[in-house]
Amino acid sequence: MKISIDHKSPIPLHIQAESFLRQLIQEPEYQNGKNLPNEVDMAKKLAISRTTLRQAINKLVFEGLLVRKKKFGTKVAHMKISSKSMNWLSFSQEMQARGITIRNYELHVSWVLPDEAIANFFNIKPDKKVLKMERLRGDMDEPFVYFISYFHPRIGLNGDEDFKRPLYELLEQDYSVKAIVSKEEISARQADKFIAAKLEIDAGSAILSRKRFVYDQAERPIEYNLGFYKAESFVYTIESRRE
Repeated sequence: MKISIDHKSPIPLHIQAESFLRQLIQEPEYQNGKNLPNEVDMAKKLAISRTTLRQAINKLVFEGLLVRKKKFGTKVAHMKISSKSMNWLSFSQEMQARGITIRNYELHVSWVLPDEAIANFFNIKPDKKVLKMERLRGDMDEPFVYFISYFHPRIGLNGDEDFKRPLYELLEQDYSVKAIVSKEEISARQADKFIAAKLEIDAGSAILSRKRFVYDQAERPIEYNLGFYKAESFVYTIESRRE
C-alpha cells in the first residue's frame, strides 16, 4: 500500500495519519485479524512522531474500528452492528425542544488527574490535570440525570466560568471551540450507591448509562462525558436514516 503523508499540506499530520489508517484497515490482510505494523515502524515510514500516530490510532480505537491490547499490538475490530443518529443536541437543547424547564440541583467543578481512558482519549499524559464538572440536573420536580464531564486542557477553561449557561454555547462564544461531532455509547446498568443517592432511587435500580465523546471543528477531542439517567423518567430516542 502506498504511503502518502504531505508534510507541506495545511491538513494536520494526525488527520492525514488517520486517513492512512482508515485505508490500511480496509486491506484484506488486516481484515483477517492480522496485527497492524507496530507504531515505531509506521511512524518511521510516515516520517511523523509516535505521538502524532498514536493520536490517529486513538481516534479509531474510540470509534470501535481498532482494538489495542498491551503486548499484543493493534488490530482491526470485529464488525459491530450499531445505531447512528443523524443529528445530536446538547442536553439543554434537548430539553428546550421538549418544552421542559431544567434545574441544576448540584454543580461541582474541580481539577483532577485523568484515568487511563480519559488520558488516552485526550492523548495527554496521565499527570496532566483536567477540568472535571459534575452536574445533577432535572425538571422542576426532581433530578433525573447526573453528568460528569472532563475537558481537554487545550480549551483553556479555568473553572471560574458560568457553567449554568448552555455548555456548548459557552465553549463557542468564550473560547471559539465549536462542538461538531458526538460519538456515543449507550448501555443499561444498575445504579451504585453513589448514583442512586444522586438520583434519589434505590441502589440496584435500572438506569441508562451513556458515554459521549465530543470533538471540535478540527476533529480534536474536547469533552469526555458520562451521563447516568433515571430509567423511569427518561427515554433516549435515536433517529436513523438508511442510506
